[in-house]
Amino acid sequence: MKPTRPFVLFSVFLILSGKEAVACNFYISNKCPYPIWPATAANDGHPVLAYGGFYLPPGEQRKIQAPADWVGRIWARTGCKFGSNNAPTCETGDCGGKLHCNGLIGSPPVTLVQFALQADKSKPSFYDVSLVDGYNIPVSVTTIPSSPKCRIGGCKKDLNDVCPEELEVLNEKGEVVACKSACLAFDDDKFCCRNEYGTPNRCKPSVYSKIFKEVCPSYYSYAFDTPAPLVNCFSDDYLITFCPATKWVAEEIDSV
Repeated sequence: MKPTRPFVLFSVFLILSGKEAVACNFYISNKCPYPIWPATAANDGHPVLAYGGFYLPPGEQRKIQAPADWVGRIWARTGCKFGSNNAPTCETGDCGGKLHCNGLIGSPPVTLVQFALQADKSKPSFYDVSLVDGYNIPVSVTTIPSSPKCRIGGCKKDLNDVCPEELEVLNEKGEVVACKSACLAFDDDKFCCRNEYGTPNRCKPSVYSKIFKEVCPSYYSYAFDTPAPLVNCFSDDYLITFCPATKWVAEEIDSV
């Protein structure tokens, strides 16, 4: 499965440096009322972090370290059942039924956090949250210490609650656990911003991407979202919070 289109934007900003690299830290926090299984996947040439995935109970946090020039994605899997009599699988974000994804990319729809870190500390790192392939749970991202211009906020509400029926992903109980993007649901060039629609002038927001943008204004709602919700900041430490409070407050980083 190839990376979603906004991730291509990072290649524009990647400038490798001969300067000494200092490792960066990701603090991954679970504020959801249920367990999640955070996962990581790196771009070619970059190492897998934390074996590609791990278990994180509600209310807990885990620190993982990344090389200073790491490029990759982080997401949360939900509804996983490992070690049962059934084949191990997750309701959302599954990576081949494995606890440790080991470089495998999660199955969409899933809310993606995408990073392009800079080894040259005179240059900012870049990150965003993408719904180009869809959504499963909300997430916020900020530097440590926090800064308003370096923050990607969560959503106004759970997008699954307002997901159009034709985009819904249901679990065995009939509950909406994820919301597909129009591109993923319909595989149509005009929704996927490809072929004759492969430019910003031809690919415009759809009724579906507008719903995504209304609920989660800080995220990419479609491939050519404008203005591009790409953050560039200087930091060696980042807090990634799954299921942040609807009204984000600085106190979220107190436990780091």
